[in-house]
Amino acid sequence: MSLNIGDPAPTFNLPSTTGADLSSQSLTGKRYVLFFYPKDNTPGCTTESCDFTTAYGEFADHNCEILGVSKDSLKSHNNFKSKYNMPFELISDPDETLCRAYDVIKMKSMYGKQFEGIERSTFLVDEQGIIKEIWRKVKVKGHVDEVLQRVKAL
Repeated sequence: MSLNIGDPAPTFNLPSTTGADLSSQSLTGKRYVLFFYPKDNTPGCTTESCDFTTAYGEFADHNCEILGVSKDSLKSHNNFKSKYNMPFELISDPDETLCRAYDVIKMKSMYGKQFEGIERSTFLVDEQGIIKEIWRKVKVKGHVDEVLQRVKAL
């Protein structure tokens, strides 16, 4: 199942660094960016998260929450968030429920071995819960600026 711009965003209720479960319902009336990334404390994921941290104030000025999602544990997320002073929440999806709903689990290859993993992807959802933009196979450099420009255009 592939999501398209204009589709309702999949609903979720998952553990987050808030210390409680975070649900899509609690975001009603706000824009939000869900960025899916492979793993805490890896170079690309750290750069992307730090870029979102740097631009966080501008996203907030446009009523837009930032939420990072990976399969890592809450303990790993809390350490990652604390280490880089991230002002936004990270969602733990160890069972790949949200990852599969957004179709970001893909076959990958590393050192000649095939495995399923998260394809770096970002989704912009509006106040009514409708997907407004989709970025797949994200290249980190310049990505956050591109997302911010799209948020400003809404």
